[in-house]
Amino acid sequence: MPYQVSSRPEALGALGLPRSLTITRSAPPTILPPTRCLTRCITTDTPIARRRAVTVVNDTGRVPWQQLSFGEKAARTTQQSFNFGLVLLGVVATGGVATVLWLEVFSTDSKTAVFNRAADRVRKDSTCLELLAGEGLHNKREISAHGEPSWSRWARNRTIASRVEKDRAGVEHLHMHFYVEGPVANGTVNLHMTRPPGQKDFEYYMLALDVRGKQRHYLENPNKTVDQRNQGRMFGVRWNK
Repeated sequence: MPYQVSSRPEALGALGLPRSLTITRSAPPTILPPTRCLTRCITTDTPIARRRAVTVVNDTGRVPWQQLSFGEKAARTTQQSFNFGLVLLGVVATGGVATVLWLEVFSTDSKTAVFNRAADRVRKDSTCLELLAGEGLHNKREISAHGEPSWSRWARNRTIASRVEKDRAGVEHLHMHFYVEGPVANGTVNLHMTRPPGQKDFEYYMLALDVRGKQRHYLENPNKTVDQRNQGRMFGVRWNK
């Protein structure tokens, strides 16, 4: 706010000063608060962001366990228990599949292994080749072997009829039959193997090829016979007793 001061204009003029003097008052200086106070005020005034509640569905494990409430801890425990159960179930299923594959395919006494060995014996036998493919030189690839007949011509892996039983002496008996086809005839292979207690592998007790209109040809133990009258059927499969 300006102020005007006049005091003895004649004297001021004699001194060489202006007859009137104007004094202007400046604005008071602005005093800033300390930086520490500013920072503290800003920090105090800013609202703290609230995190989303942890549930079984959205828990990612980022929130430390100490910061979880009782309900959130229960949700995380439930989620981890469920995940552990899934992992355990996968391990059990994998072990089950591996066991089935070993017993049915890869084991030396599995049904598939016994079938493959018996089929190779038939393909390599000269008499079997003559019965199924006729006289002359033939390749073993001309003889095919398969399990039970199927209505689907696309079904290549047909069921192989077999059964295992144990007698009073503890001897295991494996009975199996499958079918072979050649260029001129078809036949049925009957197989009987035994495994005494303490023995690892089965041994041939009888292996024979039956072709309609021909005499039975024995590949193993020709003194053992199969009584055709004791053959029965169950679920469409003929079993040798």
